[in-house]
Amino acid sequence: MAYEVTATRRRPQRFDDLVGQEFVAATLKNAIQSGKIAHAYLFSGPRGCGKTSSARILAKALNCQNGPSATPCEECTACKEITKGSSLDVIEIDGASNTSVNDIRQIKDEVLFPPNSSRYKIYIIDEVHMLSTSAFNALLKTIEEPPEYVIFIFATTELHKVPATIKSRCQQFHFRLGTVDQIKEVLAKASSELGIQADDEALFWIAREATGSFRDAYTLFDQVVAFSDNHITYEKIRDKLGLVGVERLNELSEFCVDGNSKLALEKLDEITANGVSIEQFVSNYADYLRSLLLIESGITKESLLGQNVERYSKKVISSWNKVMLERALSLMLQLFRDIRYSVSPRYELELAISRLCWLTSYVSVTEVKTAIDQAKALLLQGQNLIQQNPGSQNSSLIQENPNMQKKEGFSHPFFNSGYQQEESNSITAEQNHLQSEPIFSQQNPSISESSSFQQFHQVEENQQEEKKIEIHQTKVIEAKPHLTVEELRNEIIKEVELSNPLLSSILIQTSNWILKDNTVQFEVESLFLKHQLDNFKQDIIENIRNIWGRQVTIAPVLKVSQEEKIQEEYPEVIQILCSDFKGEVISVSKVQKNNIEQNFNKNQENTIEERHEEVENNEF
Repeated sequence: MAYEVTATRRRPQRFDDLVGQEFVAATLKNAIQSGKIAHAYLFSGPRGCGKTSSARILAKALNCQNGPSATPCEECTACKEITKGSSLDVIEIDGASNTSVNDIRQIKDEVLFPPNSSRYKIYIIDEVHMLSTSAFNALLKTIEEPPEYVIFIFATTELHKVPATIKSRCQQFHFRLGTVDQIKEVLAKASSELGIQADDEALFWIAREATGSFRDAYTLFDQVVAFSDNHITYEKIRDKLGLVGVERLNELSEFCVDGNSKLALEKLDEITANGVSIEQFVSNYADYLRSLLLIESGITKESLLGQNVERYSKKVISSWNKVMLERALSLMLQLFRDIRYSVSPRYELELAISRLCWLTSYVSVTEVKTAIDQAKALLLQGQNLIQQNPGSQNSSLIQENPNMQKKEGFSHPFFNSGYQQEESNSITAEQNHLQSEPIFSQQNPSISESSSFQQFHQVEENQQEEKKIEIHQTKVIEAKPHLTVEELRNEIIKEVELSNPLLSSILIQTSNWILKDNTVQFEVESLFLKHQLDNFKQDIIENIRNIWGRQVTIAPVLKVSQEEKIQEEYPEVIQILCSDFKGEVISVSKVQKNNIEQNFNKNQENTIEERHEEVENNEF
């Protein structure tokens, strides 16, 4: 007999032979057994998952001489003719080559005649989405109310292109892709029938490359069988089809882990010199990194990895963590998108491999944040220790090193070696002076590095306090009791503009300063500003005493909004008008307010009286 490809030879002949389509098989079998047969079916799904095969099985089940039966006998004349494709009553039409209205008109004329020798006349239209819009419209009436002996079975890979009017007249069945385990199982049966030995690793590779399509798996299987000499192995597939292979990728990745870019690039050149294309290498390496990421997540299922977990390098698995593997996989996926527009795909690949060589030094954003949080916790811990033990070590340090006292023109005792600097000295003299002595005096050599942090902050606090004392001592403010309250506000802002910019910016946002019973009151916009002013209360009182020459207190209050003013000061009618028309009151005198309120009340009383009169008139 002539050679028959595996996809045709192993085409399912019964519902039980459908792999991965249990819902479709069970539904159709129950419908046939119960006699609830529809006049139109629509099979949709990806390529190579059994749509046309299911249509033929359904035709055999309906036209079997021993049926209708959910399990065709495969021995009667009708079953054999349908299997061979020579039945006169089962018409298979290619929708891609019969797209016009004339083709549909021919079908409409044929359905008027009963079947030749079978129970049903069945039309199987494959790739039905290729029909034109006019052809679909011409078919509507026929598939909605066909003769009782006519059944339509439509098959399509693009369900979204089928009009909703067609879908609503058909029973729809969606076919699913096969899993890797299911495809591997049918391939093992096919190799057993042919008497060919096949390794599981090789069958898993074929199943994964098929991407869920049984027909694609059978086609690739036939190609592998042709060069395998009755024994299918992964090594033969790798060498003949130009694959990179796990072993080569392990060696390359180990060089990247070691950071040896020279050996990594030489290994890459060796792989590409064997005829592996850039696209194939990137695809295989992305698949390899994906498998490593699954292993890092604890997944060792061979159908997912495509290889036995033992084939992957332990060194690479232990060196690259999950974050690094995600980074590497993202790099390969982006590389595959970039090489199609690149000047030289080879350069792009070499650059990516070079970047993988320093992948062990890659630090993610999460790790940076964790390190910053830890450093912050240490700094806060040290600050708390300083606050709990103020001056415990620093006080003795300052006593033994009097030169560390703050002088004018000296920026910081820690960074300037803790020595006195004078304005009269030249720059050269200052440099010689700084180089002549250490940061801390040798009189206290027992001071350890662990205490330097506390000493630094304690010295800084002491210098700030001394600076405040020095400012108050040197700066004399002339009292100005004649100033108004508003002028007092401006003077305070100018006074604290340099020494306390935060307080100055807060006071700028205050308004309506008044003096009432020895208390200065002013308004603020928000509760936050009020709390801030409470913190600076003593500073403000002290500045008022220096400028005004009198002791007063302050009382910041929240500013009343326009809406609250309307509710408090104006009658209900004005509140309603402002609320409805989004307006605001500029000024209203007391007389006007009383007149508005009286007119509003009169209008309400008149309205109530008119309603009473209407009710009385209606009763009479």
